[in-house]
Amino acid sequence: MTSPTSFPKDQIKVLLLENIHESASGIFSGEGFQIERVKGALKPAELAARISDVHILGIRSKTHVTDEVLKSARRLLTLGCFCIGTNQVELDAANRRGVPVFNAPFSNTRSVAELVIAEIVALARQLGDRSREVHEGVWKKVSDGCHEVRGKTLGIVGYGHIGSQVGVLAESMGLRVLFHDVMTKLPMGNNRSVPSLEALLNASDFVTLHVPATKETTRMIGAPQLAQMRRGAHLINNSRGSVVDIDALAAALKEGHVGGAAVDVFPEEPEGNGQGFSTPLRGLPNVILTPHIGGSTEEAQEAIGVEVASSLVKFTNTGTTTGTVNFPQVELPTVPGTHRILNVHKNQPGVLRDINKIVSDVNANIERQVLSTDANIGYLVMDVSKDVSNEIREQISNLSANIKTRILF
Repeated sequence: MTSPTSFPKDQIKVLLLENIHESASGIFSGEGFQIERVKGALKPAELAARISDVHILGIRSKTHVTDEVLKSARRLLTLGCFCIGTNQVELDAANRRGVPVFNAPFSNTRSVAELVIAEIVALARQLGDRSREVHEGVWKKVSDGCHEVRGKTLGIVGYGHIGSQVGVLAESMGLRVLFHDVMTKLPMGNNRSVPSLEALLNASDFVTLHVPATKETTRMIGAPQLAQMRRGAHLINNSRGSVVDIDALAAALKEGHVGGAAVDVFPEEPEGNGQGFSTPLRGLPNVILTPHIGGSTEEAQEAIGVEVASSLVKFTNTGTTTGTVNFPQVELPTVPGTHRILNVHKNQPGVLRDINKIVSDVNANIERQVLSTDANIGYLVMDVSKDVSNEIREQISNLSANIKTRILF
């Protein structure tokens, strides 16, 4: 007997939060999925109440997806962070529940890099102060403390996709570029690696941070590191709010040791737009404060929408996990005339043996099979004969190690 058709695409529900770009909706609607859009973020309890029948969840940086939320998401197939960071998701919990998480590590690279270059020039010329003064009716034409950036030294902490692009742009403007990374990275152009953070801070007129939020990077720039910077040097943080000790930076700015700063990210940020934001950096001279807009360009948001939505659709349609941040990486071309079984199971000995025995016992043929594992789970993609695929799926689902099994036709 031939198996029925697969789960209809028009019954796949997508929930998109936080004003995710319409480019994502276009990709989902092109697949025939149901789409619900929510303007802002949802609190975990509110999200848990709404997610029970959602198959695909899309968020940005303000929505926190906890294990309790995931526990309520009984039909959730996959989750997309339409941004670079994924620390707003309990990745290990998603992994153990068989939910791969995708993000957009590349799409806003240029937008952030251009903002850094603009801030380097703005700090060197004290543009923030001059603009504010003129808005207040004060005419203060001065050249003291204002400099060209050509010939100055830029230090880049974290030489990934954004950091290396900043280095290329900065060098084209005549800056000398140093960088420090915990991993060995190939320099772009004449950018030069230095062996330690201290060496970079000692040598730089501008320091820009491009590191992830980890235990190791928490307050990696504090009072001791600020003291290691050249007197009058400038600090730029468009990475994560946890990376800089804000109180220490405020003190260094007031004392005059740090000549200026541009900060786009903060340890605590409002959940929405409006009045009432406070930081010790407010009102200090030559300090540019922006509301986490590093990647907030129309071009970046459109590209992010396309990148993440495409990954989510590809996983939903084929089981491909290439690019996930919390899951074994598997990509297998489809075989015409077969049904594809996707299985997530606890990573323990004998599971593949048990699955293959199930297939053998029903006299089925495995056309293709790939298994990849991490410390917690195994992820199996298997193409089998159509006539027995449902029976195989049902028996695999009954294994004690099974976490999640679904079938694609």
